[in-house]
Amino acid sequence: MADRGAGVEHEGMIRASSQGLSFDSAAAGYAAHRPSYPSALLEAVEELGGFSLVGARVTDVGAGTGLGTRVLVGRGARVVGVEPGAGMAAQFRIGLPGVPLVLGDGNALPLHSSSLDVVTYAQSWHWTDPRRSVPEALRVLRPGGALALWWNDSDGGVPWVAEQDARLRRLFAGGDASYDPEARFRRLPGELPFVRRQVRWSRDVSLDAHLANLATYSDFLVLGREGTDRFLAEEREILAGVFPGGTVREQYVVSLAVAVR
Repeated sequence: MADRGAGVEHEGMIRASSQGLSFDSAAAGYAAHRPSYPSALLEAVEELGGFSLVGARVTDVGAGTGLGTRVLVGRGARVVGVEPGAGMAAQFRIGLPGVPLVLGDGNALPLHSSSLDVVTYAQSWHWTDPRRSVPEALRVLRPGGALALWWNDSDGGVPWVAEQDARLRRLFAGGDASYDPEARFRRLPGELPFVRRQVRWSRDVSLDAHLANLATYSDFLVLGREGTDRFLAEEREILAGVFPGGTVREQYVVSLAVAVR
């Protein structure tokens, strides 16, 4: 385990869903291919929370391989990662060897009460039980501290993304629901005074890298190798026609919600 940072009390027990923990089997691919977050997101966290991240005591819960942690550290925050999966934690320690990390999850944070300025969930709040994770976040936050939740989703308002999403829904029996840009916000716990912001951004990657990113989605990890390979082969043919140069412009929307204690 990395050196313990401010606020760390003990090494917590792993209590995540089996699908959430499925990421462990693809930790290296997750670290290599999942998108990071734009600087505008961190600016929005500071603006909505009314604080600077420079020097702030932060825990990044469900830290995974450290994608969110890395941008928080880059902003000047003092971060402790919390992660339930041993495989993801191993990748975190490879990429961020100087950042403290403890095993645990948001339902029972292994952190001291009133010890933190900010609790963040980068792409991981939906793996928690809000009946437990909300009181836990409030417990470890100091008065005036902030809970920041964000999700990086493909922008379903872009035609090629919408078409790919429809194919994914058919594969995973997700129905024909239309794109809902407010979907993440509709599931926020109602007892907290969240303020919201959406940040749009994009990145250019090779077709191979795009498909490798898709393969890290938890639904594919549960589906298994044969079904995943079949879908990705078909997707390669489709996207080669959309992006004949072989470079895919992935377009994202980050949905951010911040609540001050």
